[in-house]
Amino acid sequence: MITSEEIKSRLWDGATELRGSMDASRYKDYMIGLMFYKFLSDKTLETFRNTAGLGRISESELVEEYTQNREELGEELDKMIQQVLGYFVAPEYLYQKWVKDINTGDFEVQKVTDSLNNFEKTIAVTGDSDDFKGLFSSSTLDLTDTALGSNLNERNKSIKALINLFADLDMVALQKSDVLGDAYEYLIGQFAMESGKKAGEFYTPRQVSEIMAQIAAKNSNIQSIYDPTVGSGSLLLTVGKHLSKEVQKDLSYYGQEKNTATYNLTRMNLLLHGVRPEKMTVRNADTLSHDWPEDPSQANVGVQFDAVVMNPPYSLKDWNKAGLKVSDPRFEIAGTLPPDSKGDFAFLLHGLFHLGTNGTMAIVLPHGVLFRGGSEGDIRQRLLEKNQIDTIIGLPSGMFTNTGIPVIVMVLKKNRPVGEPVLIIDASRGFVKVGKQNVLQEKDIAKIVDTYSSRDEIEGYSHLATHEEIIANEWNMNIPRYVEADNDEIAQDVDAHLYGGIPKSNIDELFVLSKSVRIIIRSIA
Repeated sequence: MITSEEIKSRLWDGATELRGSMDASRYKDYMIGLMFYKFLSDKTLETFRNTAGLGRISESELVEEYTQNREELGEELDKMIQQVLGYFVAPEYLYQKWVKDINTGDFEVQKVTDSLNNFEKTIAVTGDSDDFKGLFSSSTLDLTDTALGSNLNERNKSIKALINLFADLDMVALQKSDVLGDAYEYLIGQFAMESGKKAGEFYTPRQVSEIMAQIAAKNSNIQSIYDPTVGSGSLLLTVGKHLSKEVQKDLSYYGQEKNTATYNLTRMNLLLHGVRPEKMTVRNADTLSHDWPEDPSQANVGVQFDAVVMNPPYSLKDWNKAGLKVSDPRFEIAGTLPPDSKGDFAFLLHGLFHLGTNGTMAIVLPHGVLFRGGSEGDIRQRLLEKNQIDTIIGLPSGMFTNTGIPVIVMVLKKNRPVGEPVLIIDASRGFVKVGKQNVLQEKDIAKIVDTYSSRDEIEGYSHLATHEEIIANEWNMNIPRYVEADNDEIAQDVDAHLYGGIPKSNIDELFVLSKSVRIIIRSIA
């Protein structure tokens, strides 16, 4: 079995070699789309193998058996596979058929296009049609794109090379061992770094996802999670990963994404990670202009979720193109609209509106939301007065591919005890440099989440800001007002440097430590 690191290296090296001068954010759609179609084909064959009670036969024999059974049973076989998977790939449109055509010299790009189109047509007659509609649309996989080659022959060559990259991979076995999901997320992350500023629309760095997911998953009684700016779906999947297997079985995933190609990437990612079609509801639309999900019977309450996580575009300009009013139920709690020039609070209020009474929301925001005045100051004050801001976590700068600015994770809840202080964590200095990015280590993530859970005050790191303090600061939540940074410089003993030996202060510290250890040992004994 190929290891996770081996497949990551192989696929990324292949992507680098094959894409040539094509923009990374565009090539991502072709590579990940075809990789996903191989997964669909392999899952179809595996399900047929199990349904037909076949033993361990070669892949070519399995394809032949599937083809013969389809000729005999027709729609009956389709429905059997569909009941298990929620989808199927017909024998003549299998990925394996493309590979065979390449090897016999009969390959044509049109056959790939026909296969992708047929998959959607086949699914369109089922109850899960919305989950697959437009999955391989031309906006995602345009095989006539001249970026793949200036003429048909060049495009044929590029597509064949991509198909062969996945030809020998058993996607089912890789999925069962979690290698496939890891490789998929790795490719998304690598393409994000290559894409630079364009990456922000589909990727949240893993360590930031981990912090938000672990915090959201502290509420183990989760049945539904929602990301209004879902991107690649990684945040939803990371939350699910931190829940028990029992909870995961009944977990419902909801998301909305404006960019069509990214929306398709989301659905592929969820399906590839084993989320069944009936457990995912993803929509392609502008979250702020078109509130979703809606509940006609409770228009002023909205659909409520146990967890809401999101990494929206920072300080989005002209966000209110739909001409929304304060009367929109999402903004009523604030009593005012966020400024047109900055959409940060618009996204926050949307997510908060859809948060269940006992749920947890975690959102990535720029620091400006903590101290900017005007209508943003009014909204911040209203949220603090209503006791719905639970925790503010300051992160290092340079963590995101699309911005070098430092950001925060804000945690919100609707049922906080009266008088509960706001926990402020300054985690901006705990990171290592990896290439151009600042990266949180596992110990840094653990410290953040542990401090969130314990709500401990740690000098130079965390503080519980009382209501009185916040009022004294005129509702300004800028982190340095509440957490004073430690002096990171190490004290130097000049005499020890000049004359050698161990500084007395170090010996004193060692004695105190030794004494503490002896006390602990005696208490255990």
